[in-house]
Amino acid sequence: MRKLRSLLYLVGQLSRREIAARYRGTTLGWFWTVLTPLLTLAVYTWVFSEVFKARWVGDAANDKTAFALNVFAGMLFLQFFAESLGRAPGLLQANANYVKKVIFPLPALPLVTIATAGFNWLIGVLVWSVLYTVVHHSLPLGLLWLPLVMLPLALMTLGLCWLVSAFGVYLRDLAPVVAFILTLLSFLSPIFYPVEILPDWIARLLIINPLTLPIEFSRSWLLGAAQPAGELLLAYWLVAGLVALLGLSAFRLLRKGFADVL
Repeated sequence: MRKLRSLLYLVGQLSRREIAARYRGTTLGWFWTVLTPLLTLAVYTWVFSEVFKARWVGDAANDKTAFALNVFAGMLFLQFFAESLGRAPGLLQANANYVKKVIFPLPALPLVTIATAGFNWLIGVLVWSVLYTVVHHSLPLGLLWLPLVMLPLALMTLGLCWLVSAFGVYLRDLAPVVAFILTLLSFLSPIFYPVEILPDWIARLLIINPLTLPIEFSRSWLLGAAQPAGELLLAYWLVAGLVALLGLSAFRLLRKGFADVL
């Protein structure tokens, strides 16, 4: 129990230092945590609703605000996943000084990445909630259910970060491969469209995408007033736990050669 508390304290301190360092010296400082998702949302909404004339399925009024809220709800999960996994290939190289310290718990480094991305996700949820409140003059009850999909997504992402960061020490070409996969996932994730408009065989394939269920569930809870679905959600939790265990096992197996390679 003491080791767990020490680990959580270490992760908390490193995460706080990393978040603070990210905005240190900038003119707007912490305001970038709010401005970045707002600017991203504005660009995507303008491009898809104005340039491509897209509208959300079922939105007969072609309301740009409804389109923005639907897109933003999906983008939050993509940005969390991309920020976490995108740093994983070079994570251990960037922290080579920790690798050569025998007493430092190396599995904590991906945890710090997850915690930092999770902080930005929380800021994004806050921004989304403010926008929703301005439009609808109330908060959706579905906000209380978001941890049901966010926690397993974080667990699965952590497992993938352990796996990718460990292999990234030995395979330096892994970084562009991961970047390509993340770009591909941005189009194969139901962010700008709902799964129900796709042909059945494509919708079934899309379930393999780790972002599909969090995006679809959260969107239905936040904007559709739906209830959490038990069996599918339980399966997602089980898969997330399995990915985390496999990732940690691979990390521990491969860490024996980290110091020699770095």
